Amino acid sequence: MRQIKMAAAAALALALAGCATADNAPEAAAAASAAVGPRVTVTRDGDRWTADYLLPSDSPVWAFIRSALKMDGSAAWRQEQWTVETPGVVLERQGHLDILRAADGGPVPRRIRIVMRPASQNLQADYNPAIVFTDGSAALYSGHFEVFPVASVETARDMPLDLNEVQFESQDTLVNWRDKAGPVLVGGERRADARSSGRGTYALFGQMPLVDSPRLATVIDPQLPGWISSELAGFTPQVADYYARRLGPGQTAKPTIMISWNGPTPQFRSMGGSVLAGLIVMTFEGDNVVHASADMRNHARWFIGHESAHFWLGQTVRYEVSRDAWITEGGADLMAVRALSHIYSDYDPRAELQQEVDDCTRLAVQPVGSANRRGEHRAYYACGAVFALAAEAAQAQATGGDWFDFLKPLIDANREDGTLSREEWLTAFRDLTGDPDARREIETLLDEGAADPAPLIARLFDRTGVAYRMDGGKVRLV
Repeated sequence: MRQIKMAAAAALALALAGCATADNAPEAAAAASAAVGPRVTVTRDGDRWTADYLLPSDSPVWAFIRSALKMDGSAAWRQEQWTVETPGVVLERQGHLDILRAADGGPVPRRIRIVMRPASQNLQADYNPAIVFTDGSAALYSGHFEVFPVASVETARDMPLDLNEVQFESQDTLVNWRDKAGPVLVGGERRADARSSGRGTYALFGQMPLVDSPRLATVIDPQLPGWISSELAGFTPQVADYYARRLGPGQTAKPTIMISWNGPTPQFRSMGGSVLAGLIVMTFEGDNVVHASADMRNHARWFIGHESAHFWLGQTVRYEVSRDAWITEGGADLMAVRALSHIYSDYDPRAELQQEVDDCTRLAVQPVGSANRRGEHRAYYACGAVFALAAEAAQAQATGGDWFDFLKPLIDANREDGTLSREEWLTAFRDLTGDPDARREIETLLDEGAADPAPLIARLFDRTGVAYRMDGGKVRLV
C-alpha cells in the first residue's frame, strides 16, 4: 500500500520551500526533496543509455517495485541489461526483489547512475522492459524505474512476491525522459521535456510517425507485414465499439497503439502484447506471421480483442492481488471470443474454448491461485476462462444473458474504487446460480487444485449449464 501519494507530497514540498529562510533553507530543501519522492532521468545519447537517480532519503536498500524474472524463470533481466556506474553501489537479486545497496553496508548514495542496454525481453506477468523497432527507435516501460526504500537486505529478502499483500512506505517515482536526438513520445504527445509518474506507460525514443485516426493513434514499425496494419485499422475500432456498447465506457475511448516487428524468424510465430493506461503495445515475430491466412487472421483478431478488453477488465476495474489475475485474464479471453463471434459470423470459437478447458485441466492439479509462484501464468487465462464460461452459462439460464451481462454490473459497481475482488466476483456468481456448491468447485480449484481437475470442471459445468460431454475422462465442449 502506497501511504504517501505524489500530489500530497508535491504540495508539502511547495509549502516547505515557501517557508524556507536563510537560516533553515538547507533543512527545508532536504525535507522538500524527501517529500517529492524518487526522481530519475532516463537519457539516450546516441547508443548510450543512462538512468540517473536522485533519491530523496538515506536508506541502506532501495528496491524496485517491479522485479519480474525472465519468462523462462532463469534470471532477473536487470542484471543482464543494467550496470551500476556509481562506485560502491551494488545491483543484485534478494528474494523476489531486485535491489540497490551500498557495498559497505551504509546508506545508498543519493545520486546513482545506471548504464543500460535496452533489449526486448518477455517477463513473467510483467511488461517487456523495452520494445525495440527496426528503425532504431525504442520504447521503455516507466514502471521498471520505480523504487522504494527498504530497511535492510534481510527485509527485502523476506518480502512476498506480490507487494499488494504488504504495506510499505512508497512515493511515485518521477521519470524524466530525454533524447539528445529529439522529443520523446509519452501519453500520445512528443515533448522535449517529457515526463511521467504514477501509472506505468511506455516512452518512445525515435521519430517514427504517429498516425492519427478518429478511434486510435498508431506507431507502426516500418517493417511490419502490411496485413497486420490493415487488420488493426479495421478490427480494433469495431471491437472497441462492441465492448463500449455492452459494458459502458472503458479506460480510454482512443488508445495509442505501438506495434513492433522482431523479424521473420524461421518456423516461428509470436504475437505478444499488453495494455496500459491509454496504450496498447504489441510485438510480432516469425515467418508464420509474414503472410495472412484464416488461422493467422483469427489469432491476430483474438489477440487484439484480448488486449483491448483490458481497457474494461484490467483498467476500469483491476484485480485486488496478483493471485486473482484469473478475473481479468480469463475474463478478457472470453470477451475476445464473444466479440469475434459477434463481428464475424463465420468465426468458430470451439477450438479456442476447448484449449482453455484442456489447459485448465492440465494446470489445476495445483492451486490456480498460486500459479504465479510456479511460473504457470497460463493457469490464470485458462481457468479464468473456464470460470467465465460457467458464469456465462448461469447468466443464460437465469436471464437469457451472456458473459457481458454478468460482467457489466460488477464493473459498474466498482468504477469508483477501480478494484474487482475475488469475493465480489464469487459472491455475484453464487447469487446468480443460487448454488453454494458451484462456488465451492471454483474455490477448490483456486485454493487446493485437484489430482484430476476434470471431474470438478464437469461438476461446475453441470451446475451452471455449460454443454459438454466426457470423452475418456476429458471434458469436451459441445
